[in-house]
Amino acid sequence: MGHKVSVPTQPKRVVGSYLEDYLVALGIKPVVQWSVKNGSGTQQYLKKQLKNVPLIDYSLPYEAVTKAKPDLILMGTNSAVENGKYAQYEKIAPTYVVKNGTDASWRSQFMDVAKAVNKTTKAKTVLKKYDKKVSKAKTEIKQKAAGKSVAVLWVTNNSAFIVSEKSASGSLLYGDLGLKAPSLVKEVSKKATADWSSVSLEKLAKLDADYIFLVNSDKDASLFKDSLWQSIPAVKDGNLFQYGDDSSWQYKGPIAYSEMIDQVQKDILK
Repeated sequence: MGHKVSVPTQPKRVVGSYLEDYLVALGIKPVVQWSVKNGSGTQQYLKKQLKNVPLIDYSLPYEAVTKAKPDLILMGTNSAVENGKYAQYEKIAPTYVVKNGTDASWRSQFMDVAKAVNKTTKAKTVLKKYDKKVSKAKTEIKQKAAGKSVAVLWVTNNSAFIVSEKSASGSLLYGDLGLKAPSLVKEVSKKATADWSSVSLEKLAKLDADYIFLVNSDKDASLFKDSLWQSIPAVKDGNLFQYGDDSSWQYKGPIAYSEMIDQVQKDILK
């Protein structure tokens, strides 16, 4: 963002809200962890690694950040430090905004976090291990599920959203693992402005995916009882795999994606 930042060589107290996957993968335990809805929503898939780490609201209130006594603050988006916020955080500790935006892949963001905490060598080792896992999984998928298409849906507040082709879990499934993107995913991705795009039941009824991974945040949603939902081919064929809010499907990073790879193999290669 044009700021010159002097960071500690070996930071001991890092605040990196929503960057915890990267930090944990690098062997760093942050001093606070991201949360929403007054602490009721956290990255549950990291609960073992973040055990006893205090929560901080996703909006990163200055008082809460000050109380954490950080020696380095990492921000995941430009918007988090707009309207004079950067100057406020900078008074608390050196503040670095990592690569972000539509052009920044999770890998480049991960490497940028690593650079900021002086763990570039460790990051390269993590990515090497991850790529090995991807390669093995991709080979198995080619052997047992060649040409199969998948889609990732998220249902919350009785509304459905579909993941874009080149972001979040879409980049893993269609990019890394080489699974096929259904026509609806391609159509939605052309206009997508975020990882998840709202999609109507009428459109979902025509979803030509062999497999659907569902992040279900609304188990009692009336749409599940709708005949249009029940007519979706993958739902009819029993190829719908459900995961809850405690899963890694809504997040990104080497830990989240490694978990997703395990789950994809378990579900579609059984």
